[in-house]
Amino acid sequence: MHTRWIETFGLPAFLRNAARLLFCGIISCLGVFHSNADQLVKFTSATFQPTPFQTRMARQRGEEPKIFPGVPIQGFLGRPAGDGPFPAVVLLHGCAGLGLREREAWSRRLSSWGYVVLAVDSFTTRGIRHTCNRLFSARVNDAYGALEFLTTLGFVDSRRVALMGFSAGGIAVLQAVQLGAAEALMKQKFQAAIAYYPSCSVTSGEMAVPTLILVGERDDWTPAAACRKMMEQRSGKGSPVKLIVYPDAPHAFDAENLKTGISSFGHFLQYNELAANRSFQDSHVFLSETLGHLRTLDVVAMGHFCDGTKSIRNRRF
Repeated sequence: MHTRWIETFGLPAFLRNAARLLFCGIISCLGVFHSNADQLVKFTSATFQPTPFQTRMARQRGEEPKIFPGVPIQGFLGRPAGDGPFPAVVLLHGCAGLGLREREAWSRRLSSWGYVVLAVDSFTTRGIRHTCNRLFSARVNDAYGALEFLTTLGFVDSRRVALMGFSAGGIAVLQAVQLGAAEALMKQKFQAAIAYYPSCSVTSGEMAVPTLILVGERDDWTPAAACRKMMEQRSGKGSPVKLIVYPDAPHAFDAENLKTGISSFGHFLQYNELAANRSFQDSHVFLSETLGHLRTLDVVAMGHFCDGTKSIRNRRF
């Protein structure tokens, strides 16, 4: 189905802005979109049972196999208007903790596309400030704990849940869905995964679910070269993996609060509007294809209009 769009570009700027405000106000009254992920929820990270190999080795040493229990964590839940059941997306923040990008911008964007959103806060209950100088493997447990929590909600279709993460959260995404790793131990399964500018050196590239990796060509923290190398070395096992590299885009290219670039832990971070908008379109199409969501792009176009970003034109899925 082709996107239908309200053309306002021939109008003076003040009339375009007025038209957009009026349009978004009408849509809000009709309940097409939902607000930010503003409901605080508490749940437990996933419990990891020992693998058969770990069990065998422990018993050979005369020990009982260790179970790694979950710990209390929290998150923020957003949802579209209506009864559902809706597909859902679990969001994993970067190494600096849960911010406005995940809790507000992405949660609003995804719920406008028709998805329940759970933005996981992995740090607050653990008393962690940041993990930008180290890997934090417990994020994988948090992802599956969030998935288990979503399965208890009647308005969520537990058969259609994707995992999305940013930077360190993107690393956790790749680790969570790597074929034969943590996912093999879990009863509940994600159906798709999106990793924004992850370090691709942490994974073999064999994924248990369809995976989309989005990186910037100018990223000096998680270089695109590492992801290209991973793609070249993939054996072909598992599910399809797609890599998209955006020209001229640095790390955190989707973070609109970074219009003025900054240095963080020796790396350059800056918003890139073109790359950000392209990534939103690529993410939406990917989620629509992998989760089988039937919402039309007419609604998506309206969501971008109210979000201040560009529309998707003449795209089919």
